[in-house]
Amino acid sequence: MFIGFDLGTSGLKGLLIAEDQTILAEASAPLSVSRPHDGWSEQAPADWIAAAEVVLDTLAVENLGAVRGIGLSGQMHGATLLDAADQVLRPSILWNDTRSHAEAAAMDADPDWRAISGNIVFPGFTAPKLAWARVHEPALFDQVARVLLPKDYLRLWLTGEHVAEMSDAAGTSWLDTGARDWSEDLLAKSGLTRGHMPRLVEGSEVSGTLRASLAERWGLPRGVPVAGGGGDNAASAIGAGVIAAGQAFVSLGTSGVLFAANDGYSPAPETAVHTFCHALPGTWHQMGVILAATDALNWFARLVGQDAARLTGALSGLEPPGRTLFLPYLGGERTPINDAAVRGAFTGLDHATDTAAATRAVLEGVSFALRDCRDALAATGTTIDSLLAVGGGSRSDYWLRLLASVLYTHVDLPVAGDFGGAFGAARLAIMAATGAAPAEVATRPTIARQIEPDPALIAHFDEGHARYRAARDAIRGLQ
Repeated sequence: MFIGFDLGTSGLKGLLIAEDQTILAEASAPLSVSRPHDGWSEQAPADWIAAAEVVLDTLAVENLGAVRGIGLSGQMHGATLLDAADQVLRPSILWNDTRSHAEAAAMDADPDWRAISGNIVFPGFTAPKLAWARVHEPALFDQVARVLLPKDYLRLWLTGEHVAEMSDAAGTSWLDTGARDWSEDLLAKSGLTRGHMPRLVEGSEVSGTLRASLAERWGLPRGVPVAGGGGDNAASAIGAGVIAAGQAFVSLGTSGVLFAANDGYSPAPETAVHTFCHALPGTWHQMGVILAATDALNWFARLVGQDAARLTGALSGLEPPGRTLFLPYLGGERTPINDAAVRGAFTGLDHATDTAAATRAVLEGVSFALRDCRDALAATGTTIDSLLAVGGGSRSDYWLRLLASVLYTHVDLPVAGDFGGAFGAARLAIMAATGAAPAEVATRPTIARQIEPDPALIAHFDEGHARYRAARDAIRGLQ
């Protein structure tokens, strides 16, 4: 058996699978986010450990004596700061925290950051968070002995090892993404050294072994290897079998992601596309990221006092976009505008805008934002031959039909199953523990159905996207 953990923003999930990848058991534990100031987003690392204990307690009902490997997936970019005794110095600053926007802009103005990391220095990335701490919490900064990403703090608890892997490390801004190694030059610009960083492994390699006390507590064998794992999107790609050029997935989760695998390193930071290492050796990926996908829908559902699934379920036939537009920038945006200050808006509201029309506008706004990501990926030369839909939003048939027409590509919906980060992490555990080839383990799921774009609506959604872009550019001048 193999275990995959996925440390998300809203909860930690654990998945137990057999050698044939059949899911044997799953468990989850909720997590909360603290927002003490506008733009701040933090979690206590101790809560991650408590959640992992709850998950392991539940999985252990299955008897974990046959577990042969553990894999890790997790939210990216979080800054978890430890002192020399591995004590946490402050709450972890999360991926969707925008307090360091000024520091990020200053760093991004130095061409070395883009040239070496292959990416814009976004406010949500790890390096600007340390720059913020250096200025605003200098006494704390001086105590920092190690900087870990969220899932790698969980790894420290599991193994006692300070280790990161390439896909997650690429989101710090300190990685030489082409060379797949820490950049000592970029670290020096942050007042840090290689010694502050965890050791690097590939996602399919062994990063350490489970501590004996934890193995005994939950009935696992001694010496169980823990794989490097992957950042949440890279691990999800492993779970979905997106490992080669031309393969892609769209994730409709809290955030929205358009993820495409690549066989080579082709950075294009001017497009605000993320170019990161994949969780497999010698592979990279590009992705466009929007900060609010189902998060935008859930916000609207709370606003009108209804259930999000009920709102989308009430929509029937796909319609051309109406006058009302929605800009889903509830907490800034990444691809393609890289603007931490921009905020969302409804435009074109009129007497005819009822709940159904506003729901369609929200779904269209998120879909148009993903169209922006598709266009940005295309500008780098990345092609998408197959697009798999994953995430909670993919349960909405209306949203998938809308996406197919907005992106003008067929969308594959997999059979019911779990193809997310925890499943991908468990697959990486198989590779690390057995040495199996990635292509043998990370296969594509069976496709339940393929959703085609509606040719009669393509021109309408092209026009709607053009209006969306005009509204986006106009609203940025008002923030």
